[in-house]
Amino acid sequence: MLAIKNNIMAANAARNLGKSYDALAKSVERLSSGLRINGAQDDAAGLAVRELMRADIAVTQQGIRNAQDGVSMLQTMEGAMATIDDSLVRMKQLAEQAATGSYSDAQRAIMNSEFGEMSAEIDRIAGATQFNGIKMLNTSASVSIHFGAAADNISVAGQDMTSSGLGVNATTIGTAANAVAALAVLDSAISMKDTARAAFGYKMNRLEGTVSVLGIQAENLATAESRVSDVDVATEMANMTKNQVLAQAGIAMLAQANTMPQMALSLLR
Repeated sequence: MLAIKNNIMAANAARNLGKSYDALAKSVERLSSGLRINGAQDDAAGLAVRELMRADIAVTQQGIRNAQDGVSMLQTMEGAMATIDDSLVRMKQLAEQAATGSYSDAQRAIMNSEFGEMSAEIDRIAGATQFNGIKMLNTSASVSIHFGAAADNISVAGQDMTSSGLGVNATTIGTAANAVAALAVLDSAISMKDTARAAFGYKMNRLEGTVSVLGIQAENLATAESRVSDVDVATEMANMTKNQVLAQAGIAMLAQANTMPQMALSLLR
């Protein structure tokens, strides 16, 4: 029907043009952000799934850092134990030297003084070695390295590497007899130290294995999150091109529809 008051064709063209522009704006938003889901209205269920995955990814990545920090802590402790090892070896060398009968008591006294200094150095190292304020060489308390779920952790027991913990605090080499006895004590201390170093080594290997597993988990979670959330650029570009054509056609048709009332005016002349 040819009418002047209501231009139905223009209204229809304007409505379709608005839809095309809305779709075009959505394509621009998705392509500019790289995300298929920019708000709950885009995909409410998908948004909920994505946010849960993002939380899992963040926790997993922090777990990786926790495990790596645990490795660094144990490396710090194990490195200090290498120095304690040097002190114990020197103490055993001094004990062996003092055990022979070719030295005087005065000479053994000098050896015993150095022996005591080595023992004091072991105590200093055990007490001073720390990682973020945590000491593990003068206590048997455990440190828990946490990652992932509530119960997912590796507990690392501290090792008492003080002279008393190693059993050498009361040992002297002032006499040949004491020096001979000290050799057995030092053998036991070195064995205890080697066992402790090995225990730290086992834990470092476990933590490094955990880092590898968590890295794979984080990668797979990120892949899954990408499938849910990220925009398919090729598909969205096709949609954008279609919407651009529709918008251009809508503008052209709206311009044509706006001229229709003028046709009715020609009948009134």
